[in-house]
Amino acid sequence: MIDSFALPLGEPSEAAKTKQASPARASSQPRRIMTVSELTSEIRGLLESSYSEILVDGEISNCRLWNTGHLYFTLKDDRSQLKVVMFRTTVRYLKFQPENGLRVIARGRISVYEPKGEYQIVCRHLEPYGIGTLQLAFEQLKEKLKKEGLFNDERKKPLPALPRKIGIVTSLDSAALRDIIKVLRRRYPNAHLLIRPARVQGVGAADDIAQAVTQISTVPGVDVIISGRGGGSMEDLWAFNEESVARAISASSVPIISAVGHETDFTIADFVADLRAATPSAAAELVITRKDEYHDRINRLSEQLRTRTLMQIHEYRTDIRELEQRPGLSGLPGRVAILRRQITELAHNLARGSRGIHAIVERRYHALELRLEGQNLRRTFSKLLTQLVSSEGKLHEAMQQVAMKRRATLVELSGRLESLSPLAVLARGYAVCWDAKRLSVLTNSNKITPGDSVRITLHRGELGCVVKDTK
Repeated sequence: MIDSFALPLGEPSEAAKTKQASPARASSQPRRIMTVSELTSEIRGLLESSYSEILVDGEISNCRLWNTGHLYFTLKDDRSQLKVVMFRTTVRYLKFQPENGLRVIARGRISVYEPKGEYQIVCRHLEPYGIGTLQLAFEQLKEKLKKEGLFNDERKKPLPALPRKIGIVTSLDSAALRDIIKVLRRRYPNAHLLIRPARVQGVGAADDIAQAVTQISTVPGVDVIISGRGGGSMEDLWAFNEESVARAISASSVPIISAVGHETDFTIADFVADLRAATPSAAAELVITRKDEYHDRINRLSEQLRTRTLMQIHEYRTDIRELEQRPGLSGLPGRVAILRRQITELAHNLARGSRGIHAIVERRYHALELRLEGQNLRRTFSKLLTQLVSSEGKLHEAMQQVAMKRRATLVELSGRLESLSPLAVLARGYAVCWDAKRLSVLTNSNKITPGDSVRITLHRGELGCVVKDTK
């Protein structure tokens, strides 16, 4: 009998019919029964060997970045979709942020996820369709920082008019540094330059620039910072497009001038910085003003001040002459002179009167001082103190005598009281008999019947007794 599970789906072929007609021959050939894992493994081997390097164009959907660092998404077009996985070691080299709806080109190999029997692309490289990866990453970061307000003019700090200490962040052997120093030395030879060398290109350059900006902005006395480099391709300038550099520039408390590349080059650092310069040389010209320009400006302001002062004096003199010519003001200088003399006389009289009053007060003060010395308060106080000590001794002696008399009287009264006390009688062997409630003293046996309770007070202590008989 032939097992139906061994036959293929659909109508049996001629070979199968022949095998059915010859059961003995069919049973002589062993069948191959594969497990699901074996079949999936063979399919995986076929796919990986046939599609080891492919490029796929599609739109991203269901994009998810897991906490393991792996990126999972689906590539789809108008008719089909395909799962894609990008492992953590590849994701960290992405320059842009994959997001749903973005059309990309994925490069990788076809593989099979055996636990679910699903085939997928293991992506080794991902780039936007029709636009460069760096350009897309630039636009994404620019839009993100713009929404956070890092480009707003309100947060940009003004440059100092004449900085004393200028910080520079760039490569130590670059032409940009030489240009900056050349311009600064020509325009302001006394400027103090503080240079923090940093890599401006290559792996790790962004972190180095961010660290340099943070360090130099905390140096005491730094008034302004120039950060930049010479021109180059977008890849060469990419370190200034990293988010870490933008955050460091934004967090700086010192104004920063960004001077990256040429006049046509724009980076994220240019938008975040307090001022953008077209070139490093232009940054040096912006950060300082020529000394002769300050001199010319001071001379112009001095001349304007002198001219305005002279004009004001001329106007005052004209007004005075006009006032002197008015009829009501004729003889004004003479009247002013008379008033001045009267004021002088009054001041002289006032000073003389003040001196007289001062002399009287001083004489009174000296008289009171003499009277006070005649009283000799120190001697008076010493006499009073002696009297006080003597009175204190007499009082103490009188109190002791009174206490002795009171103590003798107390002893006498105590003796009398002791002789009259009933306790003395009890001490000689007598006792007091009370009723059970100790309310009355029993003096007659007729008031007690056998079986009653009585209490007997002794010289020391008390007894509770029951009466047996009476006599």
